Amino acid sequence: MIQTAFLGDAVLTTPLIAELAKQGPVDVLTTPAAAALLANNPSVRSLIPYDKNGADKGLGGFLRLAGKLRSNKYDAAYLAQQSARSGALAFAAGARKRVGFATAAGKFFYSSKVEYQRDAHHAARLLQLAGASGDSRPRLFPGISERAAVDRLLSLHDIDAPMVALAPASVWATKRWPYFADVARELGHEARIVVLGAPEDQALAKEVARAAGTSVINAAGQLTLLGSAELIRRCKVIVTNDSAPQHLASAMGTPTITLFGPTAPVFGFGPLAPKSQAVGVESLTCRPCDSHGPRKCPLGHWRCMLELSPAQVTQRVRDILKTA
Repeated sequence: MIQTAFLGDAVLTTPLIAELAKQGPVDVLTTPAAAALLANNPSVRSLIPYDKNGADKGLGGFLRLAGKLRSNKYDAAYLAQQSARSGALAFAAGARKRVGFATAAGKFFYSSKVEYQRDAHHAARLLQLAGASGDSRPRLFPGISERAAVDRLLSLHDIDAPMVALAPASVWATKRWPYFADVARELGHEARIVVLGAPEDQALAKEVARAAGTSVINAAGQLTLLGSAELIRRCKVIVTNDSAPQHLASAMGTPTITLFGPTAPVFGFGPLAPKSQAVGVESLTCRPCDSHGPRKCPLGHWRCMLELSPAQVTQRVRDILKTA
């Protein structure tokens, strides 16, 4: 199975991986970061990191990896990513059966093409590559080291209230809701706020953490991706942009409030955990405007995020806490 795109996309491949494992051993070719995230998965025989922007960059890296894959004599390759490079890699690896979506840029390298169902969640779409349907909720498997790291982090704090996770970052600027600090300030007296993020998100995380006052756990840059998934599992609810933490929460079963601005769940990337909600300014005719999130608002007003009020989100958090 080949998936070398975004981290969230890698998480959504896990139902497909589990289905393929019923047929035989499954190796997963993915980015180094996603390989770490997919560690401990019982359906994966081997993880093959492809550092396409680093050590394996360029034609030389491509050919080296293709040679390694050919030596494994794969019967089939499943293309969870639609790029031409992934398709060419599956072909160069010598896999006789190469399955991908009929709409993919790399479709010319496929031996079997599957219809891309635009009205389905992407995890369900991926599952269809194996000719299957059914439970498409992703799964991740934090191990002993991840659980221990979260235990150590939480031991530094008095957990005297339900934990509410906030994930304010996104690699796409227009997908970053600007009011996370307001939510932290409002809920800080009734919940333990947990701020999540990568090391490069620490400045933003500190801003949100300051707003929460003393009732905060700033975990940005403190845990691995699987460690963050384990911490999300222990929270009662998470508020996140349309970004990777949403998919971590889906995999761990944590109720999720996803804030959609330029994107929308109709693209197939909404939250999947029980009690989850997708929130957006539905009255705007200009959204969704992009499948990922443009660098800046095409119309210059960014109303899809600015008009999504903190009070609306805070009330949704409280409603979920009441039923937790």
